[in-house]
Amino acid sequence: MLVVGQSGTHRASLSGSIGIMSSRFLPYATTPTRLLAQLISDIVVITWAVIWVLIGMAVHSAVSTIAEVGRKVRDGANGVADNLNSAGDNTDDFPLVGDSLAKPLRAAAEAALDIAGAGQSLDSTASWLAWVLALAVAAPPILFVALPWLFLRIRFFRRKWIAITLARTPAGEQLLAMRALANRPLNKLLAVDEDPVGAWRSYDPVVIRGLAALELRAAGVRRVRQ
Repeated sequence: MLVVGQSGTHRASLSGSIGIMSSRFLPYATTPTRLLAQLISDIVVITWAVIWVLIGMAVHSAVSTIAEVGRKVRDGANGVADNLNSAGDNTDDFPLVGDSLAKPLRAAAEAALDIAGAGQSLDSTASWLAWVLALAVAAPPILFVALPWLFLRIRFFRRKWIAITLARTPAGEQLLAMRALANRPLNKLLAVDEDPVGAWRSYDPVVIRGLAALELRAAGVRRVRQ
C-alpha cells in the first residue's frame, strides 16, 4: 500500500534530494546509451526518407518527359494550325480558285488543332500520372519505417513525461520505486539494497530514491544530484 502521509521533514528529503535533467518537453532520453540509439534511429529514418524522396523525384522526372512531349506536340500543332489558317485566309482572296485552295488548308488546320488537343491531353494526363506514380513509389516505404518510429517515439515521450512528473513529488517517487520493484531485474534491485521491498515498506528515503532512479533510467531519464 502506498503511503503518502509522511512528516514534513521526510517529505522534504524525498522531494529535494535529487534533481532531474530538465528536458521534459524533448522526445529524447537523457541517458547516454538510449540517447545515442535514438539519434542513430533518427538518422536512419531521415536517410531512408530522403532516399525514397529522391527515388520518387526520379520517377516524377521520368514520367514528366512524356508530358513534355505532349506540350511540344501541342505547341507545334497549334503553330501549324495558325500557319495553315493564315495561308487559307491569304488564298481566299485569289480570284476563281481562292475558295478551292482555302478549304483544304482550313481542313488541315482543323486536323492540326485536333493533334494539338491530343498533345494537351497527353500533357495533362502525364503530369497527373507523374505525381501519382512518384507518391506510389515513395510513400509506402517511407510510411513503413516512419510510422513505427513515430509510434515508438511518442510512446517513449509519454512514458518519460509521466516518469518526470511522478519524480517531482514524494508520493510519485514512491510510486516509481514500487514500479521498479515490479518491473526491474532482481540483480539491479539487490544492487540498491539487500532487502529493497522491506526498505520500501519502511519508507527508507535512500532506497526509495535508488529504486525510483532505476525506473527513471528505464524510462530514459538520468537523475543528477543537486
